[in-house]
Amino acid sequence: MKIGIPKALFYYYYAPLWKTYFEELGLEVELSPATSKNIVKRGVSLAVDEACLPIKAFYGHIDYLKDKVDLLFIPRLVSVALKEYICPKFMGLPDMIKQKVTGLPIILEPVIDCSKNIKQMEKAFLCLGESLSADRRKVKEAWEKARANYLQFQSNIQQGKKYLSALDGEVFDDFEKGLNLSSNLKIGLIGHGYNIYDYGLSMQLIARLEKLGVSVITAENLAACLIDKQAQKLPKRMFWTLGKKALGSAMHWAELGGVDGIIYLSAFGCGPDSLIGDLIERFCRKRNYPILHLTVDEHTGEAGMDTRIEAFIDLLERRKIS
Repeated sequence: MKIGIPKALFYYYYAPLWKTYFEELGLEVELSPATSKNIVKRGVSLAVDEACLPIKAFYGHIDYLKDKVDLLFIPRLVSVALKEYICPKFMGLPDMIKQKVTGLPIILEPVIDCSKNIKQMEKAFLCLGESLSADRRKVKEAWEKARANYLQFQSNIQQGKKYLSALDGEVFDDFEKGLNLSSNLKIGLIGHGYNIYDYGLSMQLIARLEKLGVSVITAENLAACLIDKQAQKLPKRMFWTLGKKALGSAMHWAELGGVDGIIYLSAFGCGPDSLIGDLIERFCRKRNYPILHLTVDEHTGEAGMDTRIEAFIDLLERRKIS
């Protein structure tokens, strides 16, 4: 039996967990290809106009997979951390897909809500596994191996391994040629992982920066305790998990250094980002810390992005000399 996993949204956080789990249960995992203009075009034609770019792309990935697999994995994500939440669209994503995409296979949609109990994710996957296999011991072993693989992935990132290589072994050789890690410039890149690590949505932003001789550090390279420490300084508790990570990372760099400037990548139409982006920019401006806010949608052109990136790097170089 073949199960399809869209290479979009929270795949860019949990791919090692999801892939290992289903493979250990004896399922053949079929991934959609990397986001392309054609996949985005498919998604735009299916999604509602108000959806953000990564949601639209997700529709395209589903449309690609639906005729190639027996099962589709679309978790109903509510929360992945205690007392925190993610965008409500993730909770309704299975319903949104069912309403707009025809000819769908069976959809596996476990509810993952760790807002009150972090163990709920394990319970959700064990329950899902029991619906796929009568062998409860096998299901438990699959979860334990998947969790160990996920923890190893996180460890690899903390040790400096390239994110996409650690995630699923994907390497972009064409973009990594000419990489100059000896550069004096370091940029902190923040944003949702499914934006910055999806090379189709970000227009190879990381690779473009590296080809310009800039070292890139992301929020995933920072220890969670450092991000939490900064987020605790806010007058009100930040309950958006990804928003807290972006804001806490920006606050850490702007206060303690470690990078020469910050690039914040967001998707047009993202409600939480409209707030988080403004908070980040205000915080950085108060400290005279350079920040570039890039917003992408299905109409964003590469030439315009290159111009803004090159101008920002030129600013950082001049600032460093002076």
